Amino acid sequence: MLLSGRVAVVTGGGRGIGREFALCLAREGAAVVVDDVGASLDGRSRGGDPAADVVALIREAGGMAVACHESVTDFEGARRIVQTAIDEFGRLDILVNNAGNLRNNPLLEMSEDDFDAVVAVHLKGTFNVTRHAAQVMRDQGYGRIVNMTSGGGLRGNIGHTNYGAAKAGVMGLTFVWALELAPYGITVNALAPQGETRMTSRMFERRGVLGRPALHPRHNAPLVAYLASERAAHVSGQIFGRMGFAYTLFRSPLPMAMMWRRGGWTPEQVAENFDEVLGSHLQPVGMGNVRLDAKRSDIPERS
Repeated sequence: MLLSGRVAVVTGGGRGIGREFALCLAREGAAVVVDDVGASLDGRSRGGDPAADVVALIREAGGMAVACHESVTDFEGARRIVQTAIDEFGRLDILVNNAGNLRNNPLLEMSEDDFDAVVAVHLKGTFNVTRHAAQVMRDQGYGRIVNMTSGGGLRGNIGHTNYGAAKAGVMGLTFVWALELAPYGITVNALAPQGETRMTSRMFERRGVLGRPALHPRHNAPLVAYLASERAAHVSGQIFGRMGFAYTLFRSPLPMAMMWRRGGWTPEQVAENFDEVLGSHLQPVGMGNVRLDAKRSDIPERS
């Protein structure tokens, strides 16, 4: 088992992709704190106890786990998530920042509350829990942090102003933390996962691909388990993705072409030379199902 003797926290670990992370880490030998507030998809209401359900499955299989119900949006609540790992298992080696919510709308229809609510969970929540976890990992001289980003942030998606901004921000955090925490034996990576869950089911339904084995959320977990292990000590600051049964590796934004002129440019000179020099290198925007000429009717309610 890759993670024997290790202790992990998985936020948003009660359902969907997070559930599969928690179960897989436990199968690989980690004791797991499963944190989940049991919120609805948009975060406006709560119901059930999915964290306890996952803990029961882990214990039935002979593993060690405990449920936690703190919100990652609360800085002190995030500290209590980390403290739960210390109190129950004596240490914290692995943090999977997976908690998320969704409130899609195009820019011209998005409310301030919708923007703030999504950024609070995905971006600030990732900061909150990592801020406390990294201190524990620093003192131990060891740690593995895996953040969740998304194609909505890496490539853009209609209706995802809040979600895309947050997930692009998570990519930035990943790069910065990989640099800052390396001296303490801590690696930081990110994954843009794929899976048929309550967050994505309507998108896959529109595409007519519901129920395909390659879309099962469990296929994200093996890569995360590897990144959480000692064997991935040389892997940090990387952005991974999943497409069906394949894992992918993203490159951070790099200059693809250069337009140079001694002494600088005037606007007219830029206009005269842009298409020939830079225009042929313009990158496509979107996740494959998004077009710059999309109509309002094309904008998904949920994806």
